[in-house]
Amino acid sequence: MTLHREGTTIILTSLTIYLVLSALNGIYIFSISSALGYFIYALLLVLLFLIVQFFRIPKRSNSYSKKEITCPADGKVVVIEETTETEYFKDKRIQVSIFMSPLNVHANYYPIQGILPYVKYHPGQFLVAWHPKSSTENERTSIVVKNEDGHEILIRQIAGAVARRICYYGQENDTVEQAGELGFIKFGSRVDLFLPLGTKINVSLNQKVQAKLTSIGFLS
Repeated sequence: MTLHREGTTIILTSLTIYLVLSALNGIYIFSISSALGYFIYALLLVLLFLIVQFFRIPKRSNSYSKKEITCPADGKVVVIEETTETEYFKDKRIQVSIFMSPLNVHANYYPIQGILPYVKYHPGQFLVAWHPKSSTENERTSIVVKNEDGHEILIRQIAGAVARRICYYGQENDTVEQAGELGFIKFGSRVDLFLPLGTKINVSLNQKVQAKLTSIGFLS
């Protein structure tokens, strides 16, 4: 397991705060109550651990078939439905949404190999990630991957109520690899996939999924 580069500044800042508060705790609190001092030490350590673990990147590898759609994020499937995608396709698509809690790994990956004909960042609100309007009103990025067969998948990174920064690395006309790094969302979020009608879906509602390991489905 490694730590994601997006966490470097936050982890170093958190470590500095932890050391300062721990020192102050040792100087002032222990003189009043050792039990309270130990409690504060434990609380600070737990908070530091939670911040560090948020940026963890487990080592994962898998093999993928040409038409397989690889899961882009860790989390739980909260939506599987036919809907109208209004930003890019402007037609009917199958939407699969994955909710990522603060305890999940938050790196995102490309579900298929291809080129990026469309990449757009949208500033917005910070509604809770499972809110129906979060897909169109929250801070988000929309990234379309087109494979060699002409199939297109839109991946939408959506910030949640706690998330305050979406990171994405691809630019229009880039060529990307399946399960290659797409980006990162900090502290709670959601990823929507908009798939062609006729896509065979392999996951079910409320299923826990893992990026790069779970098969979302197969293109027709």
